[in-house]
Parts: sequence; structure tokens; C-alpha cells
Amino acid sequence: MALTVELAVRYGLARSDLPSPASFRRWVEAALRGAKRRKPAALAIRLVDIDEGRALNRDYRGKDYATNVLSFPAELPPGVALPLIGDLAICAPVVQREAAEQGKAARDHWAHLAVHGTLHLLGYDHLEDAEAVTMEALETRILAGLGIADPYA
Repeated sequence: MALTVELAVRYGLARSDLPSPASFRRWVEAALRGAKRRKPAALAIRLVDIDEGRALNRDYRGKDYATNVLSFPAELPPGVALPLIGDLAICAPVVQREAAEQGKAARDHWAHLAVHGTLHLLGYDHLEDAEAVTMEALETRILAGLGIADPYA
């Protein structure tokens, strides 16, 4: 049975050198399959610039800087059974800078952050050491299935 995914990708900055919606779909679907999600899923991804990324991180996390990916899991009222899992905001300049600093292919880093953010929407986290080990192992396995090397190596 095919996994049903509704994905909206929006660009809050010029699209040059940014992944296509089709790439994001591939990465999100890989994350959902890797996490063994069987139910339909709906999410939105917005690619943002430094200013928007900083404002979102400041307003929602109290941290006054732009970070690579922010996840906003859906908080549906009890009894509402929608496939919505949430939204991701990915800061393009931060992703591109990190890829260069870490000597990674930009496309691989984009894939990693799309997978990472999607897993956050599904409830995975890395605040505790045990959670981090579980989440990183899952990310590594999903990315390997996409032909991408271990981002934590």
C-alpha cells in the first residue's frame, strides 16, 4: 500500500540553488517510511531567509538567531482525526553555510534536515542522550537508503 503524503513547499526567498518540491517529497516520504508511518500525512515546508528564520526561532524558542530547521508539530484538538503532522521552517542560508563548513554536499545536508525535521514532527527528539541515539540511528538509516553518508560521522 502506497503512503499518502500531502506536502506543500513554499519559498520565502529566491529559489536559485534550492531543492525542488520533488526533492523534498522524496526526503519526507523516506522519513515517513523509515519511521514506519502507515497513515496518511500532511505537512508544509517553508524555506526562509535569515531574517525570517531568526524571527521564528526568537518568537517560538526564545533564541535570537537563525537555526537550520524548526519543527512545529500539529496540535490537533481531541477527536479531530486529520493527517496533519505539522510544519517545518528551513533556513536556506544556514543550511548552505553549514554544508560548506562541514564539507558536505549541500543536497545531502538539505536531505538530512528534511528527514530530521520530519522525524521531529512524528515525535522523535534528541534532548536526552538515549533519544538522540535513537533518532540519529534512524536518520542515518533513512539517509543511507537515499544513498547519503552518515551525517554524524
